[in-house]
Amino acid sequence: MESNLEKKTSPAFLGKDTPLPSSPEEAQLDYVPNPRAGELFLVRFAVPEFTSLCPVTSQPDFAHLVIDYAPDKTIVESKSLKLFLGSFRNHSGFHEDVTVGIGQRLQQEMSPLWLRIGGYWYPRGGIPIDVFWQSKSPPHELWLPEQGVAPYRGRG
Repeated sequence: MESNLEKKTSPAFLGKDTPLPSSPEEAQLDYVPNPRAGELFLVRFAVPEFTSLCPVTSQPDFAHLVIDYAPDKTIVESKSLKLFLGSFRNHSGFHEDVTVGIGQRLQQEMSPLWLRIGGYWYPRGGIPIDVFWQSKSPPHELWLPEQGVAPYRGRG
């Protein structure tokens, strides 16, 4: 039987034809050993076409997500992250719940030194909503660039 660490570091999807999970709860995130363990560095995932569903109207909501983290012992395998994020396509949730939930799940499962997520949601009803969450204060010596997503301006 596989140990929890072995399960976390043996990619299940890499190099395989994998259907999109039907829900975030069903989605499995894979982790691999950090090839630079002990080194302080930043990993960024930019997700400019994220979608989920409004829990009230079931209409699609769109966001540009930026996920930054400083790995510890493991890094998230990018295909599993893509499948996890894609599973929100049919998931109903308020912007705040979706954004914070993604950050908390990654933090809980991967245990990075530090993680933050910015959810830059496109307007619905004329109001864009930006949601930010981080696990704790970033390590003092970590180079932390701006997330690079401009505030929503409309047609201006």
